[in-house]
Amino acid sequence: MKIILNEDVYNLGEEGDVREVANGYARNYLLPQGLAVAFNKQNQAVFESRKVTIEKRKEEKRKAAQGLKQQLEDLSLTVKMPAGETGKLFGSVNNAVIAEALEKEGVSIEKKKIDIASTSIKNIGKYTVLIKLYSGETAKIDVVVASTDGKAEAAIARKVEAAKNRKEEAVGVGEDAYADDEDSEEYEASGDAEASEEAFEESVEAEVKAEVEAEVEAEVEAEVEDPEESFDDTEKVAEPGEEPEAEVEASSEASEEE
Repeated sequence: MKIILNEDVYNLGEEGDVREVANGYARNYLLPQGLAVAFNKQNQAVFESRKVTIEKRKEEKRKAAQGLKQQLEDLSLTVKMPAGETGKLFGSVNNAVIAEALEKEGVSIEKKKIDIASTSIKNIGKYTVLIKLYSGETAKIDVVVASTDGKAEAAIARKVEAAKNRKEEAVGVGEDAYADDEDSEEYEASGDAEASEEAFEESVEAEVKAEVEAEVEAEVEAEVEDPEESFDDTEKVAEPGEEPEAEVEASSEASEEE
């Protein structure tokens, strides 16, 4: 069925747009809700007379979307959830949770316009969430998901520090590890030695964090999956003509004694 949108409809179009939709969708939802009108010469003429006003409203919406985008991207959003020591959340952060957190910051966004890459977040960490705005405009916001008591972060930080120390010992970090010209007084005075040391430590820390994150992720997956060596307490049912396993073992032992 051909219709003209009376107002903006998410994932369908904007006010004044002509769209072809399923008959049921139009008759059961769009038309009764006043979101659209049937496409005919009379309604077409009405919208044509409102064209300038509609375009003006669209421009206002575009400007408002740009302002909202800047406001969102300036936000630093933190969501706290209960979590285990591996960083796995007891629950998840979905678009409804993000919408609620944004509401507390004074920004109202419909949850259907919040796009989380994996549908929901299940571990602590820093994530980028996409917000769909008007006319194809989008905003990316940084969301930090943290544990409510801080124990998960502390446990992971200890792992990172321990792994960093092991790696530094393994590569033999010392004064000679940072530059070829460390004996040069000019090199020391220039500050390059300190910069080289900092760069090295940063690279080690980044590498260690990646390793620990991979290790934590593996631990989380192991908790979710059933271990192969899990105990099987189901009784084995004997096939027709066979004795149950326990009875076979008992009769075998009796035969040996005789």
